[in-house]
Amino acid sequence: MQKRKLGNSNLEVSAIGLGCMGMSFGYGPAGDKQEMIAVIRRAVELGVTFFDTAEVYGPFTNEELVGEALSPFHGKVVIATKFGFKLDPKEGRMVGFDSRPEHIKQVAEASLKRLRIDAIDLFYQHRVDPDVPIEDVAGAVKDLIQQGKVKHFGLSEAGAQTIRRAHPVQPVAAVQSEYSLWWRRAEEEVLPTLEELGIGFVPFSPLGKAAVINKGIKLL
Repeated sequence: MQKRKLGNSNLEVSAIGLGCMGMSFGYGPAGDKQEMIAVIRRAVELGVTFFDTAEVYGPFTNEELVGEALSPFHGKVVIATKFGFKLDPKEGRMVGFDSRPEHIKQVAEASLKRLRIDAIDLFYQHRVDPDVPIEDVAGAVKDLIQQGKVKHFGLSEAGAQTIRRAHPVQPVAAVQSEYSLWWRRAEEEVLPTLEELGIGFVPFSPLGKAAVINKGIKLL
């Protein structure tokens, strides 16, 4: 398996990562837990060192799955997780954004426990919160990095100007965005910005993805 460094950071990951969302959430019923653990561990055997999850996948259950599956491989793999959504406390569903600094720190503490790790390798803002300045978001993650609870800061589906505002406060190691033959919007402004600033790019759904729209299937 080839390795890549994400931008100018010292974060080295396998060229192919494993997004674990669909094992618990999003594309139908959750998979059998033991089978999914076996899949994740087999990926490690095949050279994958980069694993992606988030608190909202489940919610929470995907981080727990990833944490259990990767517990024998601490120090050998990179785990990325995410913050930034507001969850209904009763139903667990997403009901908006929440990237308030105090909430980011609460999410980090909970994710550390579910993932069974001492520090989050890559902590993405899952989606930009229009009600919280990105400088405040970057500052909150900077605090977590200084405390040793997070190693690197990332953004997901952020625009070029947001990236430029966040980066001086806390260097952005990677930006994650949808990118495939069907969806190439990142080429317009985001990719040139990342190249200029020395930030890594992590595409999700690189083979394309499907969305259910009006009971039909539309390739995005």
